[in-house]
Amino acid sequence: MSSNKAYQTYQNNSVNTASGGELTLMLYNGCIKFIKQAMKDVDNKDFAAKNTNIQKAQKIVNELMVTLDMKLDISHQILPLYDYMHNLLTEANIKNDIEKLKEALGYAEEFRDVWKQVILKDRQQKFKQGASV
Repeated sequence: MSSNKAYQTYQNNSVNTASGGELTLMLYNGCIKFIKQAMKDVDNKDFAAKNTNIQKAQKIVNELMVTLDMKLDISHQILPLYDYMHNLLTEANIKNDIEKLKEALGYAEEFRDVWKQVILKDRQQKFKQGASV
């Protein structure tokens, strides 16, 4: 098995066995990766690649938006931030604006970092519950 095929199998298994929280973390990480690549693409004046990478980041933000549980109060606070991120990405794409990409990246990294803490606290809570049983 080639190393590329082995890596693809590993990635597929990672996604297929991940919890909902881990999948959300993967989405944030993907969004960050595509925004960073779009920034490099702007610097390299590769506008076709920039467009592709920004669109990938936008698709991830869209996925985050549609999967919000709107029964939760926090979702009503997060949705406008996701919408703002999406608009930043649109503006950055139209204007080749690195500053807008940096701002969108900052939001994506902040969401990711908070989400990591949520997952960590959830795991600690589950461990405590398991230890006390």
